[in-house]
Amino acid sequence: MSKFWSETAKRTKPYVPGEQSNEPNILKLNTNENPYPPSPHVIEAIKEELERKLNLYPSPTVDQLREAIAGNLQLSSENVFVGNGSDEVLAFAFMAFFEPNKKIRFPAISYSFYPVYANLFGIPYEEVQLNRDFTLPADAFFQSEGGVIFPNPNAPTSVYLQLDAIKEIVENNPNQVVIVDEAYIDFASESAVTLINSYENLLVVQTMSKSRSLAGLRIGYAMGHPELIQALVRIKDSFNSYTLDRLAIAGGTAAVKDTAYFQQTTEKIVQTRDWVIENMKKRGFYVLDSQANFIFASHYNEPAEDLYVELKNSGVLVRHFSKALIDNYLRITIGTDENMQHFFKKLDEIIDSKKASTH
Repeated sequence: MSKFWSETAKRTKPYVPGEQSNEPNILKLNTNENPYPPSPHVIEAIKEELERKLNLYPSPTVDQLREAIAGNLQLSSENVFVGNGSDEVLAFAFMAFFEPNKKIRFPAISYSFYPVYANLFGIPYEEVQLNRDFTLPADAFFQSEGGVIFPNPNAPTSVYLQLDAIKEIVENNPNQVVIVDEAYIDFASESAVTLINSYENLLVVQTMSKSRSLAGLRIGYAMGHPELIQALVRIKDSFNSYTLDRLAIAGGTAAVKDTAYFQQTTEKIVQTRDWVIENMKKRGFYVLDSQANFIFASHYNEPAEDLYVELKNSGVLVRHFSKALIDNYLRITIGTDENMQHFFKKLDEIIDSKKASTH
């Protein structure tokens, strides 16, 4: 630890992303990326933008993309904020709505960036334990001193919280902001975006990394009451007025407009997911009820960490967390049908070899 570090740098515990591998023969099922390419219109829009004005700054207000998002969701562009990936949007939200002297709440098993941001910005927090079945206990988030944030569907568990429960959380925190982090919502049944016009203290955050196949462009966005959006803009413009570059704006706008392609690929992932869950159960896995583009699974006999290591040695990356209560689970991204057939082939080889060695 350097003597030149600030107290903020010293107390920060950075987020650890999933392993990234550039090896051609590795099957990556560990970072919840979309296995399908983005809409062809995205590529066309980026190519057109490349031929234009990269010597000029992009739009600081990103009106074009905000209007496209708003139009898709029956909102006004005043309800939409856009940033460089949903992680940046969440960081701005922590600064805009949470106070250093008021304790916020988020699930104890949740997106591991939340405690990172809380430590970075000096915000105290309380981790709410999940129910035994990994569902969120809605009433445990009522009357929070400083505010509430949780993913829906939750990560890494994949479990979805119904809108009635979200309404209760929002209504029971009338003087605090409730942030619903919907990175995986397009693979689930219904978004909390439908509640925005009814509640001025609700902020919904989404991303184009998963369902729009744009993890490489870094586009995230928040939706809420115009006063919440204005607060995010104030924070953004105090850091960097130009968080999205011209290529991301062009590509993101094209992706939002191509609803047919979006529906086709998300439906395909959901179909594959349901097939994978069925086949995991046949192999002795307990699988949580997923409404995301990944599953959370535990084998009745084989330790998760052992399977993670053996799969990695076989060229398949999945995610394993060493945290208590979930350390015997694997988080497995849903790939194409071919990807998942390859995954099952390797998994069967590992389990069969373990059975043979015990006889």
